[in-house]
Amino acid sequence: MAYLILRVMINALAIVAAVKLVDGITFTGEWWKMIIIGAIFGIVNSFIKPIVMFFTFPFIVFTLGLFTLIINTLMLLLTASLSSSLNLGLHINGFWPAFWGALIVSIVSMLLSWITGARKIKYYRSTDR
Repeated sequence: MAYLILRVMINALAIVAAVKLVDGITFTGEWWKMIIIGAIFGIVNSFIKPIVMFFTFPFIVFTLGLFTLIINTLMLLLTASLSSSLNLGLHINGFWPAFWGALIVSIVSMLLSWITGARKIKYYRSTDR
């Protein structure tokens, strides 16, 4: 449970960084709505991203993994679309702001996971049984 809460918070903080750094990504709402957006982003990445990666595997191999940046962009756009339909306040104006936002979200998420030790928590929990 602690790992899940930590992942949602990391996602939310990474999206906040993208909102602050990229023109074309805006958030209008209360702070707690960003936590819900972080949870939606986690759900999208957990359920939809693996399916998309499975079907685009030849493109990923052909581009030496660079196509995953496009997939990350699409996942962020999907999160923004779901956020808009739920009136949570995340808006992305086009592909390129989503691309740069996905790149920032990936980097910030990786750094925060490393700093907080989130990967060690998951590894420890999976080997504990």
